[in-house]
Amino acid sequence: MGGKTRMLWTIQGLLAALFLFAGGLKLVLPVDQMAGPVPLPGAFLRFIGVSEVLGAIGLILPGLLRIKPGLTPVAASGLTIIMIGATVVTVMGGSLAPALVPVVVGLLSMSVAYGRATLA
Repeated sequence: MGGKTRMLWTIQGLLAALFLFAGGLKLVLPVDQMAGPVPLPGAFLRFIGVSEVLGAIGLILPGLLRIKPGLTPVAASGLTIIMIGATVVTVMGGSLAPALVPVVVGLLSMSVAYGRATLA
């Protein structure tokens, strides 16, 4: 396994853990506890939670099982889109510094999407 592949697997593992945790919380926490600076509908937060959990699974399982590995860049691209939205919502809430977290996570997701698409 080459250095690029190891790096991608490391990033994918970390992102999968992050999105499983974040998405899982959105699925189990009561909606009133997820209130942020910008009010979002509870059903939308649950949808994002499901999307994050499925995206996390899509980062790992296709490559691990060697079934449809082309789905990994699709999952990473979807998670990038979610992070763009998270960045916008964070900035709309009036916080610029905390918006760096979804920016960095989005860039990592984008790097996985690009890296896996070019290795395929």
